[in-house]
Amino acid sequence: AQAAAGGAARFSAAAPEERRRRVAPLPAAAPPAEAGEEPLLRGIFEISKRSCDVVLSARRLRWSPILPESPTGDSSTVLQAQEEIIEMKDVFSVKLKRRRFAGQKNGGALLGITIFKCLNKEGNKLTDCAVHLNNLSEDHCQSWFRHLKEILNGFQNRPKSLKVFVNPSSHKREAAHVYYEQVAPLFRLADIKTDVTVTEYEGHALAVLKECELQAFDGVVCVGGDGSVSEVAHGLLLRAQIDAGKDTDYIPTPVRAPVPLGVIPAGTTNILAHTLYGIKHAVTATLHIVMGHIQPVDVCTFSTPSKLLRFGFSAMFGFGARTLALAEKHRWMPSSQRKDFAFIKTLADLKPEECELSFLPLQIPQEDSRENDRITLLYLGSKDQWHKIQGHFLNVSIMAIPCLCSMAPRGLAPNTRLNNGSMALILVQNTSRTEFIKHLKRYASVKNQFNFPFVETYTVQEVKVQPRPKNGLDAKENTHLNPASAEGNYPWNIDGDLIKEASEVHIRVHPQLINLYGVDTDDLESSQATCNCI
Repeated sequence: AQAAAGGAARFSAAAPEERRRRVAPLPAAAPPAEAGEEPLLRGIFEISKRSCDVVLSARRLRWSPILPESPTGDSSTVLQAQEEIIEMKDVFSVKLKRRRFAGQKNGGALLGITIFKCLNKEGNKLTDCAVHLNNLSEDHCQSWFRHLKEILNGFQNRPKSLKVFVNPSSHKREAAHVYYEQVAPLFRLADIKTDVTVTEYEGHALAVLKECELQAFDGVVCVGGDGSVSEVAHGLLLRAQIDAGKDTDYIPTPVRAPVPLGVIPAGTTNILAHTLYGIKHAVTATLHIVMGHIQPVDVCTFSTPSKLLRFGFSAMFGFGARTLALAEKHRWMPSSQRKDFAFIKTLADLKPEECELSFLPLQIPQEDSRENDRITLLYLGSKDQWHKIQGHFLNVSIMAIPCLCSMAPRGLAPNTRLNNGSMALILVQNTSRTEFIKHLKRYASVKNQFNFPFVETYTVQEVKVQPRPKNGLDAKENTHLNPASAEGNYPWNIDGDLIKEASEVHIRVHPQLINLYGVDTDDLESSQATCNCI
């Protein structure tokens, strides 16, 4: 009888023994309700095998068990019912619960309502959980269901339709399994419609994005590694420039991407996912998308004097790029072995690149006051105040985001943020292999990886990198390690994607050019990931 009760009025008309069970009286003078706290519905449901008094407002769903009145009439002996609360902003789906027989797809006896919410766990991980509100009254449940759906539909940024790209070749060819087993069920549960493209070749996602009707979707999702995500992000932003009628060979002031981008980690490297979620976890990434958690993120343009190369978030020239180039030559090897082989081989043949760097600083000189931290050089730069450095560098990193990963829990560029309108320029000058390895090891620890005399860091808004071609014996040695140099091209690692370019590369940062599903890295718990690969 309790489970079938249809609200307070129906409860009052129940059997005599049920009428004798009373709800504990409310305080005589309750404080005025806050905005969004005014009760919309109140009724009785069975929750966890107990009859509960349930109240719904625009902000919360709260309930407490119904306790019988003391047989002696002594109200002081009545146990206080502990109220439980669900914040409606944490709810992502509500369904009518029915009993169905095997093979039955429609209809069935109504059992109540099931509410699905997003639950925060330790280590930045999100998971979903269900709360069952049991009541056999069709009218009662339908009324509650309509009100709950109206509240959920009122939340901004929650997608209703998504374009999904799945790279089946990512990592151990697990992207398709990750999507269909872990991601797609949550999208269906949240009533999100999807249009899925399983990419068949490099550049497939870019070709689709140039032609598809983006206005039909609330967002785009990529299931894969950093290379796949980089291609989709580039495609989204390139499509925005085309739609705006801009010259795609020269884009000094690009327009923003039309829809947000979601990243489901399923690759060998997942730096962007780590930076957005603090963890490589497909369900966590999916729930951030479902809940509509959006962060505006800075994006860089990588250009030569004659054309746009790429939109991207980070790049490496030198050691980081040559390691990627060598790994790409050995695609026949398993991904983990290929990465380790390329790293060790490039480290064994460690060579500096000679180049000229020009950069436009962002701010005034400032010294980091933390103990044992190296001074970070910042400048107040006018539009024409370029600074030049020429020399031999083992690695040059240009990053608009912190680039968190398992190897660098604090980030490859821990002093930058997702959307502070600047880039971190990190220069590692020529030094011994032993000292360079010490520098690399620092990334996996809590110590400052920049506290070396051969490492310089700058906060900048523009950078130009002009490689100097090698001559004579040095050129022959470099050709053995890096065949691209023999063709006059130098490898660049842009978001895990290999790009070879011979001429000067000009990098500009564009504040908040794209929205990504995720959270601010400052709000994440400190990562406990470590790496023992060095």
